[in-house]
Amino acid sequence: MRLILLGPPGAGKGTQASAIVKRYDIPHISTGDIFRENIKKGTELGLKAKSYMDKGLLVPDDLVISIVKNRLLEDDCKKGFLLDGFPRTLSQGEALDEVLKDMGLELTRVINIDVEKEVLIERAIGRRVCKECGATYHIKFSPPKEEDVCDKCGGRLFQRDDDTKETIEKRIQVYTEQTKPLIDYYTKKGLILNIDGSKSIESIFQDIVDSLEA
Repeated sequence: MRLILLGPPGAGKGTQASAIVKRYDIPHISTGDIFRENIKKGTELGLKAKSYMDKGLLVPDDLVISIVKNRLLEDDCKKGFLLDGFPRTLSQGEALDEVLKDMGLELTRVINIDVEKEVLIERAIGRRVCKECGATYHIKFSPPKEEDVCDKCGGRLFQRDDDTKETIEKRIQVYTEQTKPLIDYYTKKGLILNIDGSKSIESIFQDIVDSLEA
């Protein structure tokens, strides 16, 4: 399985990615994780990426693509992979096609977890995080036993600064503008699996498996 996972902020990609890689025994390739690993190891690519990140700039496409290509050449990717966080734009998608073509590989599917904007906003503004252990809750969908107190460690729960209606609306807008052409691109190639992300975690995963194995 050579897969890409797409979905707006708050769609639950991380949860589904963990379940997908476990079922198909493939590596979860997150560009954020790759950057951190390369920076930690002090690789040439990592140092280049860090120079942009330290200035608060986006890492240029050609550098991101080089880092992803190096990762795909590692042994654990021989039986497949799940790309998460890349590609984000049409130009990155086209570049990835060239990389895979050079490697003699093709994508299996592109999983697009689709969630209505209103649902994403409700999920974000209701999220609460424990200051002590980092456990997450939701005031509507998974509330703590005692209001604002963590079930696990008794720490205080708080709302992250970026979990506001205005911030999440902006993040969704940026994602939509960047990624809609990419979704159209993969739809024309017949690779897109549109998954309803408003269901329960278990139902979403079952829909993904059913679609992949149909």
